[in-house]
Amino acid sequence: MALHFLSEGPLDAAPGDAVTLTGAEAHHASTVRRVRAGEEVTVGDGRGAWLTGAVESVGPREVVVRIAERTDAAAPSPRVVLVQALAKGDRDELAVQAATELGVDLIVPWQAARSVSRWDAVKAAKGRARWGTIVREAAKQAHRAWLPDVAELTSTAGLLERTAASRVLVLEPTAGERLAALTVEPGDERDIVLVVGPEGGIAPEELAALSAAGARLVRLGDTVLRTSTAGPAALSVVSAALGRW
Repeated sequence: MALHFLSEGPLDAAPGDAVTLTGAEAHHASTVRRVRAGEEVTVGDGRGAWLTGAVESVGPREVVVRIAERTDAAAPSPRVVLVQALAKGDRDELAVQAATELGVDLIVPWQAARSVSRWDAVKAAKGRARWGTIVREAAKQAHRAWLPDVAELTSTAGLLERTAASRVLVLEPTAGERLAALTVEPGDERDIVLVVGPEGGIAPEELAALSAAGARLVRLGDTVLRTSTAGPAALSVVSAALGRW
């Protein structure tokens, strides 16, 4: 499989045009991946454009690719959204990385009641940027035409508001309904929102509020998964139900 790279902005190139990679991506291509003139690569913009071409020239600050073919992938619909509670260590980041590789379309960091990690305004900006970097690298590794967006940090109140028109599935080990029983009606384009709690689980008052707002509590199986594992596992089940896999 050809090496894949991401442009810094939208791509409007057509076959025959040259696309120039610059900055960190040029350094990655030339120094880390060691591409050579004549090598076939693919280039995307994270918004559906997918270009195939041959490397024309390589430099530490600039890599030029001559485009031979272009396709444009439609945006995924319905979107699958991961609401990931902040977690200690790098467990939330592990969830973000794996979910991106598995096909999530939007990631929402959630300051849950039981989150050990707390983001103030400064940490929220840095944390969101960090998650964005993880998403970009994971999407590139997975050869994804569309990059997931990372939303701003949300509270439980904000979560209830933003998911009012969505199909919300809350991962809760004690729930009676299994996620594997999920069915998706043809033509239902509502976002499917997977809500994953922190290490200590989702607080009872949060579960009650989400249930009252129309969310369904579902479980993955008979075991309790880490917060870094639950979201990616649930995403796999939903992807199968949607026919993506």
